[in-house]
Amino acid sequence: MASNPIINMFKVKEIRDRLFFTFLILAVFRLGSVLTVPGIDANVLIKYFDDLAAQNKNAFASYMDFFVGGAFSNFSILMLGVMPYISMQIIMQLAVIIFPALKRISQEDGGQRKIAQYTRIGTIIVCVIQAWGMSVYANSIPGCIVLENKIAFKALFLITVTTGSMVTVWLGDQITARGIGNGISMMIFAGIVARLPNAIVELAQKVKAGEIQLVFVILVIIMFIAIIGLVIFEESGQRKIPVHYAKRVVGRKMYGGQSTYIPFKVNPSNVIPLIFANSILTMPLMIAQSFAKGENSARWVGSIARVLTPNGLWYTIVLVILIIFFAYFYTQVTLNPTEIAKNIRENGGSIPGVRTDKTEEYLTKILNRLILPGALFLALIAVIPTLVQNWFGFPQSISQLMGGTSLIILIGVDLDTMSQVEALLKMHHHEGLTKKGKIRSRNL
Repeated sequence: MASNPIINMFKVKEIRDRLFFTFLILAVFRLGSVLTVPGIDANVLIKYFDDLAAQNKNAFASYMDFFVGGAFSNFSILMLGVMPYISMQIIMQLAVIIFPALKRISQEDGGQRKIAQYTRIGTIIVCVIQAWGMSVYANSIPGCIVLENKIAFKALFLITVTTGSMVTVWLGDQITARGIGNGISMMIFAGIVARLPNAIVELAQKVKAGEIQLVFVILVIIMFIAIIGLVIFEESGQRKIPVHYAKRVVGRKMYGGQSTYIPFKVNPSNVIPLIFANSILTMPLMIAQSFAKGENSARWVGSIARVLTPNGLWYTIVLVILIIFFAYFYTQVTLNPTEIAKNIRENGGSIPGVRTDKTEEYLTKILNRLILPGALFLALIAVIPTLVQNWFGFPQSISQLMGGTSLIILIGVDLDTMSQVEALLKMHHHEGLTKKGKIRSRNL
């Protein structure tokens, strides 16, 4: 009888312990997502967001909810999720490039640990800013706040939400160290999956009520399956750059004389540009939406809130531009052609048919040819939810699953987790999860 990989997963103690630990942390995360911040009436929140949904004015709340599993509309202690941390990571990566002092620190022994520490300190600042905006938003909801002392409420809100976000980051780190998969990505994955049941029920209700035709549902499902296949196929594509290392004698031993290759993926930056672009847009969007609700808000704040409405024209245009920008930026940071060419030369290597002094130029040309189609592919996936919602009249909770960040994160985290499980199974002398082919991690 052929061995069952699912059974083998639970037979191996290390994998079993890692899986149970991951499930436990995700359960804690989901529990925190339904715990409302002290001083807020949860019943008023439910009625308020239900009224917005009935008037089709809940685009912002639905967008925020999708990545934190409903924690935003609950005004839970984990309502910010890991987005402040991701936003600060972007800022720090930009700062390392712009400021030479930070770059020198990052290249020292223990420098990456210092950069990580600075990132966490900066995350607290970002959390406080976003939490302040959310407290203003809560104050604009009639009857939402039950504490009479507004100053005490704001202080309590800021401390609770900031602490909740940092705890979420810590939980993600624990999954990375002791569980399965990348912890931060798993937190976003769990938030998206948690919204699936409600989204399916909402779609079924609209079909039953005749608001959406069944033929459109079938058409979108076929398109959804095709997009999943396209994403997986695109992620498996590689451009292999051959490198030949000359023989060299060190003492009495001979090294080199072998041929290898540098694997450049068709989409070198993976899902990172999508996450970065959404994080960059989330901060001003959250602040604008919050202060636009205030009694004394300026007109320009309301204008920004309307322009940056998720799935709007200007929001989509800015999102596409940011995706392309971050695709180039992140690839240049992680796959620096200058550093790669330097390492090849220092180890006595060369690319066949390319002069040694032209190696950097050749690698840059190859990367530029890969980045643009990869970035355009990501941009296309990102705008699919808008098209599905506007063309077929699907609710936002469903359209967000048809493409965009959510779909790529779901596929990427799934591939990454399966890759780790397969590696652990083979390390313990078991067959992998698949009998044919190889699961490739997306390294989120």
